[in-house]
Amino acid sequence: MNNVAQKNYRLIDETCRAYESPTPGTVGGHRRSRIYGRLDCPNALRWLAKGHYAPQRVFFRDEKTARSAGYRACAICMPDAYRAWKQGLSGKAS
Repeated sequence: MNNVAQKNYRLIDETCRAYESPTPGTVGGHRRSRIYGRLDCPNALRWLAKGHYAPQRVFFRDEKTARSAGYRACAICMPDAYRAWKQGLSGKAS
């Protein structure tokens, strides 16, 4: 019998509630600023290296879940999604 514990990941759902998942999230976010981005975002990695970001870090299954939870895309690592969000705010059509 194999007694190896399965790794679980703490993700946030569409209602901003945390849940355990056997699959890691594909995007990360900052709880206070409500911005999400790629896990390799250079801006997020800089803040993590300084020790300021980790306590507010959250993870989502995908972009759709992050948006449904009220987060917006990062302008640095996801410029196209950020522009789409920005245009939606101003009511501009592309």
